[in-house]
Amino acid sequence: MPADDPGDRIRSAREALAAAMQDARDRDVSPARARSAKKDHYPERLRQTPVGQGGSGGDDPQPLAAAITRLLAERGWQQQAAVGSAFGRWEQIVGPELAAHARPDGFADGELVVIADSTAWATQLRLLAATLVRRLNAELGDGTVRRVKVRGPAAPPRQPGAWRAAGGRGPRDTYG
Repeated sequence: MPADDPGDRIRSAREALAAAMQDARDRDVSPARARSAKKDHYPERLRQTPVGQGGSGGDDPQPLAAAITRLLAERGWQQQAAVGSAFGRWEQIVGPELAAHARPDGFADGELVVIADSTAWATQLRLLAATLVRRLNAELGDGTVRRVKVRGPAAPPRQPGAWRAAGGRGPRDTYG
């Protein structure tokens, strides 16, 4: 086989990885211990600077979760993100039976709008509104949801039928 064969390169890469892993086991270097050991090799100014707020304009690498949390705080989007998360976890919050018949539609100024798939479920939701507010506030933080507004299913548009006059008022209409 030629030296450029992909199989040889893969095999040698696997052997090198296995040798490095064995060397780490022999030295008893876990990933956490390796990170703490590397920290001692950094210059003093880098150890004192928080990650993500370095002297290079905040371009230092940082964990994604920390970057997203900072962005949400800077923009004031924490509440919108929490509400969006609740919309995504609706079934877990309200239970599978209620989630099968109702879905969140919108949230503004502390008012959550929920749409039910029937008038019976809309009535049931109105009776459970206080419990739903408590459950959502437990998930999102006190005072986030102040009111639940329940809407029933949308009625179909009215269709003119055989008993309706097609052209409006007739010619002998004396009203008005």
